[in-house]
Amino acid sequence: MKIAYFDCFSGISGDMTVGALLDAGLEIETLEKELKKLGLSGYQLEVNKVVKKGISATQFKVKIKEEGVERRFKDILTIFEKSKLDEEIKKETKKIFFNIAQAESKIHQKDIDKIHFHEIGGLDSIIDVTAAVIGIKTLGIEEIHSSALPVGKGFVKCAHGVIPVPAPATLELLKNIPTYSGGIESEMITPTGAAIIGTLAKSFGERPLMKIERIGYGAGEKEFTIPNLLRVSIGEKILKDENLKDGYVSDEAVLIETNIDDMNPEFYDYIMEQLFSQGALDVFLTPIQMKKNRPAHMLSIIVYEQDLKEILEVLFSESTTLGVRIREIKRLRLAQQNFIAETKYGKIRVKVGIFKREIKNIAPEYEDCKKMAKQHQVPLKEVYEEVKKVAYDKLLVVSE
Repeated sequence: MKIAYFDCFSGISGDMTVGALLDAGLEIETLEKELKKLGLSGYQLEVNKVVKKGISATQFKVKIKEEGVERRFKDILTIFEKSKLDEEIKKETKKIFFNIAQAESKIHQKDIDKIHFHEIGGLDSIIDVTAAVIGIKTLGIEEIHSSALPVGKGFVKCAHGVIPVPAPATLELLKNIPTYSGGIESEMITPTGAAIIGTLAKSFGERPLMKIERIGYGAGEKEFTIPNLLRVSIGEKILKDENLKDGYVSDEAVLIETNIDDMNPEFYDYIMEQLFSQGALDVFLTPIQMKKNRPAHMLSIIVYEQDLKEILEVLFSESTTLGVRIREIKRLRLAQQNFIAETKYGKIRVKVGIFKREIKNIAPEYEDCKKMAKQHQVPLKEVYEEVKKVAYDKLLVVSE
């Protein structure tokens, strides 16, 4: 499994995240092409090589023409819904902005739909968040881990005036995440940076066991007594022995079940999308017969315990259920390796199941194959076979 470790010794911001990913190998041409799918104009990307305390890094900036434009949460959702971005990228970006909206809603004691985003709703922030998610997906990163986060100290000026560091929205986004001062009189974690890492990172703390393949440094604009850089390490995750059981990867999750017989079935598509956006590992429906012979569905969701609260909020807000059943489950699964196969049809994501160092299953990403089949006007099954052949040959070489 390809993972990334964000070493936030000088904090994190949206532009530093994108800069680090560019420094680690993300091509600016690819990023620009993907960002065009947003359907937005009035901005220009600027990428420069800089040196911070003797360390070479990439600095990413978004120059915009608009001034004083405030957007609500629904305005930002509309931008993503109308965009031509891949569904997976839409899902992750919407989840990040949903978390920002929740934080702002709590701070200002207003309904989430009435919140006006100020700096965070600006065109530059929208580009930063989207570019970060695009970079992560393009580089084939499946899992993100992060160091504890230094928050800085002092005061910062924003749309509401002079406020303490960390900003209230930032602090709200950093709940349940390990933080420390950092000792620097400045804002070290921006709301955008907190939202990105807080939403996407699976864990915070020590660097996980990994075989590092790429390293990237993203530069911040300020000058500190230490290098104002975000360091990202990308590579293959090394499974610890305690996570292996008879050659399988073992983990624990939560299974949520609820029986529903009084809801418009058209709603399931939207609800499932919302559940996946809040971290659901799997969502599925089972036809059942309830009392008085009513036809119904059992809605089942598998999720990690840390995402349970958000999943329940979606269920009770969006469905007609009055209650759920919850139980802890243990899972055994194949070790998984994800990478991008370079085929004659283009780049296609692949998931590979491995058991005791042997390839047991190769699963090309359906949406990628579908896109290439349409683009090259060839049968979908031919694209699948080509991807499997390329993937198998590559993995065979690696294993040998």
